[in-house]
Amino acid sequence: MTGHENFDAVVVGGGPSGATAADDLARAGFKVLLLDRAGRIKPCGGAVPPRLLKDFDVPLDQLCATANEARMIAPSGMMVDMPVSAGAAGGFVGMVDRDVFDEWLRARAASHGAERRAGTFETLARDADGTAVIEYRPKGAARGGEPMRVRAKVVLGCDGGNSAVARAALPEPAPKFVAAYHEVIDSPPEGVNGFAGGRCDVFYQGKLSPDFYAWIFPHGGKTSVGVGSAKKGFELRKAVAQLRAETGLDACHTVRVEGAPIPLKPRKRWDNGRDVVVAGDAAGVVAPASGEGIYYAMTAGRLAAESAMAFLKTGNAAELKTARKRFMKAHGQVFRVLGIMQWFWYSNDNMRERFVKLCRDPDVQQLTWEAYMNKELVRRKPMAHVRVFIKDTRQLIGALFTGRRQPEARA
Repeated sequence: MTGHENFDAVVVGGGPSGATAADDLARAGFKVLLLDRAGRIKPCGGAVPPRLLKDFDVPLDQLCATANEARMIAPSGMMVDMPVSAGAAGGFVGMVDRDVFDEWLRARAASHGAERRAGTFETLARDADGTAVIEYRPKGAARGGEPMRVRAKVVLGCDGGNSAVARAALPEPAPKFVAAYHEVIDSPPEGVNGFAGGRCDVFYQGKLSPDFYAWIFPHGGKTSVGVGSAKKGFELRKAVAQLRAETGLDACHTVRVEGAPIPLKPRKRWDNGRDVVVAGDAAGVVAPASGEGIYYAMTAGRLAAESAMAFLKTGNAAELKTARKRFMKAHGQVFRVLGIMQWFWYSNDNMRERFVKLCRDPDVQQLTWEAYMNKELVRRKPMAHVRVFIKDTRQLIGALFTGRRQPEARA
């Protein structure tokens, strides 16, 4: 195999994480192959915070829409509107279409020197000297045929929650995941059946998801209508059909449908201690409770690229561990808090009702939006945290005394 083409780095997966990693590596002067299953689009609400645009130099024209409000819908039908202005003056929630945005990221990586190839990763082999050999099937090639092979000093697995790279290189199994499904539809006219192009609707209703939530996220001319659940046997398509029927969106033309596993817990290990590191969904960096993943995926991709660069420069495989360490140092506490929130508030409809009611509170709205915009827990307003803690405690005591909490529905 020593006659095969050599790369400094092979990045498997061309979503936001992989495209970011490939771009950073190529800009740094390394020879990079970006291997992507062309045509694969992940189901995603498409929401991104302004910090993403700043951190990753993404122009505003990549946004297909902006939202200035979120509406929480309880099991009873009670609605609570959370304007972004409650916590972030001048802030907004950016919306991207993943088919357009992901391709833009891949094209940017190519413009800086990364070589793009369309194909499916099959396995990770070893050359006689121990160098990683990536075997892949080019797009359009017959199954069972001889795979293509390239050599790499380092491999970055950014190939989704069911990562083939992780299965081939990492010892632990994939983390538990939420199955996500959405339908991209043509947006209805503004105001029809209460539709608002500048508002994200989130449905906390057990009939639509027993352990997560359903959503309607407008993307300008298109809208994402989706749902997630970790409960085996739950019919995601049926839930989306019900949501569309109840909101009058069943008459809208369906552009495409997509489904994928969405991990909600970071892997305990991102590297193999040798020459492989994973990022994005492959590393499990989708936020619990919210399901937000694009910003965290791109952040993990950048950190994985930086650890790979250090490894390529020094030959020290311990450098690959720094990607996870740095990510968890920056975002681990947020993930832990959101995980507790999901376990507690999404357990049954009684708790969901209480959660949506709590979202009326100005302190909750302010801290929620500031944390979203800044991607960190807000510490500079301690009294707001105290007030939220007291209100949370009251809700917990109320739930315990009603005796309605059902533990079997936990996420």
